[in-house]
Amino acid sequence: MSEQAHFLRKEKEAVIIQRKKTQSGAGAAMEPLQLGKRVKAIRLGKSLTLEEASQLTGLARSTLSKIENEQISPTFAAVTKLVNGLGIDIPQLFSPAGRKGATGGRRDITLKGTGTLHPTPTYEHELLATELSGKKMIPYKTTICARSFEEYQDWIRHEGEEFMLVLSGKVRLYTEFYQPADMEEGDSAYYDASMGHVVISTGKEDARILWVTT
Repeated sequence: MSEQAHFLRKEKEAVIIQRKKTQSGAGAAMEPLQLGKRVKAIRLGKSLTLEEASQLTGLARSTLSKIENEQISPTFAAVTKLVNGLGIDIPQLFSPAGRKGATGGRRDITLKGTGTLHPTPTYEHELLATELSGKKMIPYKTTICARSFEEYQDWIRHEGEEFMLVLSGKVRLYTEFYQPADMEEGDSAYYDASMGHVVISTGKEDARILWVTT
């Protein structure tokens, strides 16, 4: 199965699951993702015009405008261009922006294997706690598919800080201002996410890591 087909199948499964929850009343308080608004918020947060964002992502200005206004849903290829062009990572794009004044006493449990999947050419993310909007941190597990730094078009940079814990396998953490660090199961790192960073697998199997982004 191609990456695009896998991505679309998972998106369809997520919609079906959400529809069932809504029908049963379990998801009544869950807010829709509104991906277009998230794209616009990220673009404005970087002080980019539509034209500038178009040049960075390789998407037509009209296409970007339609995505931001929820007139069309981006394809897997468009999502990849948005992520690479805007210098962000998949979880940022698919997680709602923070919201002030959120009430306390909230809880979300993600059972093993039930997180929301979002594959990319270099990472396969499983987003956790997706039913909570306005989170102060974004937790997700990731399978590291990349095997060399050259597989990335550029450094990944985004707002906030990031904690990384190696769950299995071996990885090499590249950070913009430090020497690469080889890490294995049980090792962890905490760093400024606005500093360029990427991770590759260095063992026989694709490594698995836990990330928490603020």
